[in-house]
Amino acid sequence: MHTTNYFNTFIEIAEDCPIGAAEVPPQKGEAKSVANMQFELIAQNPYKYTADEVIFGIHALRNGLSNNEAERAAFFSKGQACLRASPLAKRYAWGIHHDAEGRVAIFPAESEDYQRLAADPSLNHTKAMRSKRA
Repeated sequence: MHTTNYFNTFIEIAEDCPIGAAEVPPQKGEAKSVANMQFELIAQNPYKYTADEVIFGIHALRNGLSNNEAERAAFFSKGQACLRASPLAKRYAWGIHHDAEGRVAIFPAESEDYQRLAADPSLNHTKAMRSKRA
C-alpha cells in the first residue's frame, strides 16, 4: 500500500509561489475546492490528521465514498500525490509541517513559526512542487 505521509518533515512553499504572504484559499461559488477543504481541515485540527487521512478524507467526501478501510486500501493501492502538490504550499504560501507521528499542521510563510521550522536542522526539508517547469 502506498502512502503520502512524511515524518519530521517541513514542506516549504514552492520556489515559484506567486505570493509572499499566506492567503486563505478563496471559495468560488457553492462547491469548495480541494485547497479550501485542505485548509479548513488542517487549520481547524493542527496535528490531528496525517497526510493520508487528509488526502483520502477529502477524496472520499468529494466522491461520495464511505471513509472505511476497504475504500482507503483501494485508493492507496496506487500512488497518490502528496501534500507537496497541495495548492496550499504551491499557490497560497502555507508551509506544511509533519511531526514525528506524521500528523500535519500549516504555517503562513510570513510567520515566525514558519521561519523557525524552515531553519530547524532536526527536520527534513523539502519544497512544494513547482507550478511551472524551470
